[in-house]
Amino acid sequence: MALLDVKNLAVTFATDRGEAKALNGIDLTISAGETLAVVGESGSGKSVTALAILGLLPKRTAKVSADALRFDGRDLSALSEDQLREMRGNDIGMVFQDPMTSLNPVLTVGRQLSELGEVHLGMSRTEAEKLAAQMLDQVGIPQAKARLRDYPHQFSGGMRQRVGIAMAIACKPRLLIADEPTTALDVTVQAQILELLAEIQAEMGMAIMLVTHDLGVVARIADRVQVMYAGRVVETGPADGVFAETSMPYTRALLRSVPRVDVSDEGPLRPIQGSPPDVMRLPQGCSFAPRCDLAVAQCRVEEPPLINCGANHRAACIFAGSST
Repeated sequence: MALLDVKNLAVTFATDRGEAKALNGIDLTISAGETLAVVGESGSGKSVTALAILGLLPKRTAKVSADALRFDGRDLSALSEDQLREMRGNDIGMVFQDPMTSLNPVLTVGRQLSELGEVHLGMSRTEAEKLAAQMLDQVGIPQAKARLRDYPHQFSGGMRQRVGIAMAIACKPRLLIADEPTTALDVTVQAQILELLAEIQAEMGMAIMLVTHDLGVVARIADRVQVMYAGRVVETGPADGVFAETSMPYTRALLRSVPRVDVSDEGPLRPIQGSPPDVMRLPQGCSFAPRCDLAVAQCRVEEPPLINCGANHRAACIFAGSST
């Protein structure tokens, strides 16, 4: 049984202009110990998927529906807010995209970390502070005990991200959702964060859902890849298979727009022309058709389903599996 099982997840937001369809029937599974990378441009629905799973979308404006939304067999949609809060701390950890805004600027890092031990693990203040120091040490922050007294602004961007990871894994969750954990970090720090996540995963045996637009990150640590565009999954499969036999033109365009050091005659980068569609007015047919070099008349009238094009590999394109 999958650790996380999501079927036909849909999210719409109420706006002054009408309903915005952020997600349109997302299916997603993650097994214990597995790393799933959810990839796509900004606005494709990656972060909304993560927040919907965790029940963190604003209830006044967001409408969430799903045929299945289960974690370890439990129906997340049937849980109360208190039950969800307990699960978010104990079973599912979240590393947010911007640690400067996700950390409380007026509380010390030690207080924010120790609060997790007190609330979720029932520890005393002394025990929780000891755990906080251990967690900072585990994520590689020097002089961890002394730095408990520091505030978030006293840490560099990379160190703040490490604090965010420490907070997410403090209760030893079985699933870690990392939303763009290397955004705005320089290349060296990115590599350190990815190595840290891999080490923690190996040590704790947890599953990771990695939300990212960086295909270099995906190639390094992902077991499976799920590519999203305009609120839909447009390609999914094992990371090796998706990279070697890309079947969706959007995925291929993403790969072509990223510099590679393993190909000597790659030629100039090819940016994706145009912009993602407005989720208030999604085009008929394939949402990527207006930007796709291979689009034909059929693409503009029919929305392609996910088609099998390899072992556990599917793509939403009428040319899926072809050599085009």
